[in-house]
Amino acid sequence: MTLSGSVAAALPARPRILVVSLRRIGDALLATPLIRSLRRALPDAAIDVLVFSGSEGILEGNPDIDRIIAMPAWPSFFESAALVMQLWRRYDLAVSTQTGDRPTFFAFAAGHRRAGLAANDGFGFGRRIKEFALQHCVPAAEKTHRVELALRLADAIGVARVPELVCPAAVPPSDVATGERYAVVHASPMFAYKEWTRDGWRALAAGLRQRGLDVVAIGGPGAAERQYLDAIWQDLTKVHQLPWSATMALLAKATVYVGTDTSATHLAAAAGCPTVALFGPMDPRVWGPWPVGGLTEPWQARGKIQNRGNVWIVQNPLPCLPCTFEGCERRIDSRSICLDELEPAQVLAAVDRALAL
Repeated sequence: MTLSGSVAAALPARPRILVVSLRRIGDALLATPLIRSLRRALPDAAIDVLVFSGSEGILEGNPDIDRIIAMPAWPSFFESAALVMQLWRRYDLAVSTQTGDRPTFFAFAAGHRRAGLAANDGFGFGRRIKEFALQHCVPAAEKTHRVELALRLADAIGVARVPELVCPAAVPPSDVATGERYAVVHASPMFAYKEWTRDGWRALAAGLRQRGLDVVAIGGPGAAERQYLDAIWQDLTKVHQLPWSATMALLAKATVYVGTDTSATHLAAAAGCPTVALFGPMDPRVWGPWPVGGLTEPWQARGKIQNRGNVWIVQNPLPCLPCTFEGCERRIDSRSICLDELEPAQVLAAVDRALAL
């Protein structure tokens, strides 16, 4: 393959490449189109990915990745120094998929050539430092989908875009019994400002059963999350705390998935499952689930029910939406009125459209 871009064209025949994704689990998944683009263009490359510990599972079994390097989210000075020494100029190319100081710094430390995102804030001092550190800088345009920004990095490097999220390898769970038709429901976002109501989830489960679907509730391994989910579901359904590989296997055969703005929802969309996503304060133009085949039309800022491919986004489109604040009180443990007032009937209307897919 002929590579037209100056960065890709200057790489050796078998380059070592590091992709840096130091944020949350969903961000690592949303970086996989860039990784796939690099793999397709440079099949002989060794591609490593640097993520925070706890994010590795969303990338396990990804055929485009040779090695996953995990670092603590809050490392000590000595842990950071050891990682810098391990990475120092080891790679022919390092790519930062976030605008933050840490991913930029580790890309600078790791790569002889560097590319990455920088906040589009004019020509401030911080922006100029990042442009120097990265060499090849892509402005992180506002209200632009994160996958689109990852693909703009592919453009800057000079490789063809592959707008495809790559899921972890599926390993069927041994302890989850389902019927032929079942819905996977993920009711536990990381923060309270993305939560729907307990009554809403119970009404949803009742509506799913009326439609002839078994309900499979999933959640993460944390004790606080388990307590939250037990309070929602009580004796209505068992909560399954599964690794990403098992979640992927469930999603691959699910009739429909319903969840909030979480990594599991992004995974459901990428798996090709008919996906209903409940959105509150966050902007779907930036964070809306990426459907199979990509977005032929961007998500709108707000609407009662939007559809793109195998994904339906449900919002309570108040005039303030999307505010992008962490709840109405602007802290992660506060509630969001837009979600608290979202009616189950509206969510079930989206489910009915997804079931007709």
